[in-house]
Amino acid sequence: MGESSPGGRVAAFFDLDGTLLSANSARLWLQRERRRGRVTFWQTVKAVGFLGAYHVGAVDIEHATREALRTIRGEREENVRAWTREWFEAEVVPRHEARGGRAFVEAHRSRGHRLVLLTSTSPYESDLAARYFGLDAFLCSRYEVVDGRFTGEPVMPLCYGAGKVTLAEAFAEREGIDLDRSYFYSDSNTDLPMLRRVGRPRVVNPDARLRWVARRHRWTVLDWSRPGGRLALEADL
Repeated sequence: MGESSPGGRVAAFFDLDGTLLSANSARLWLQRERRRGRVTFWQTVKAVGFLGAYHVGAVDIEHATREALRTIRGEREENVRAWTREWFEAEVVPRHEARGGRAFVEAHRSRGHRLVLLTSTSPYESDLAARYFGLDAFLCSRYEVVDGRFTGEPVMPLCYGAGKVTLAEAFAEREGIDLDRSYFYSDSNTDLPMLRRVGRPRVVNPDARLRWVARRHRWTVLDWSRPGGRLALEADL
């Protein structure tokens, strides 16, 4: 049985890119698309610019997502699902699973906490990642599909910034989760809204801005690459 109270169960939410994965999977996917000739040189340049702005939280995420979806507009959903599985299994998890992350997942599992992936990545990658790490559920960005084909439009809200909070709150309401007693693990300053929303924010190998904010708020900062990570885990939970 998980921890419970009149407010509900405890959950541990995990970001994916830079947290459970050591790399940015959007960049890895872009490299795949470029190799296969599905995006042009200038589309690649534009996408790299969006990724840089995304990392510092200075991107119009709706516009950037629509630009990205242009490359699969009209494509069959089943094809993208199959491509994602092939890419994820061959190029992502064999090389980019973050050291230390799985130990934290298992520690929360042993305490009966609900394990939830909370990521801006696609539902196809999110489903694979949740299965790979043995998580209970995933919340992610979603894309409109009509008659089995992508329209090029995102489904709002996107799972980014404040959108993560909106989706997590709806999930918590449905599943009886107490966010004030729950955890969120992330490496990025773009996740500050969700880090502020949970009662137990956990900052993992943070970027410079997030490290500064974490110190200011006295949040727990973790380095999953260090051998002492397991000791920090036992002391933290």
